[in-house]
Amino acid sequence: MVERDKFYDFSARTLRGRDQPFADYRGKVVLVVNTASECGFTPQYAGLEALHRKYRDRGLEILGFPCNQFGRQEPGDAGAIGAFCEANYGVSFRRRGSSGPSPSSGTSQSSCWDGTGGW
Repeated sequence: MVERDKFYDFSARTLRGRDQPFADYRGKVVLVVNTASECGFTPQYAGLEALHRKYRDRGLEILGFPCNQFGRQEPGDAGAIGAFCEANYGVSFRRRGSSGPSPSSGTSQSSCWDGTGGW
């Protein structure tokens, strides 16, 4: 588990390619989830979206990180991931750029997951 204040030292790229500092979420409740469009749990997008809509005005932020590391279940690029989530589940909560396949693959990933950030 990450120390509470250390969380705010991180940032992650949005699906639109913009770096988003986690410090922007200070004072909010943040739920960080790994997601994959071709996973058996993909229908959970609907539940996450319902949670987001119900509590966003009370300070809940859901940060979805697409992950292709487990069985290559999120092979799409940022545009494809965003379009899939919006078209199939009406997702409006924040999704980040992919966490990448694995450090050994040479594909970049967020420092949240690469071992340098302490997660």
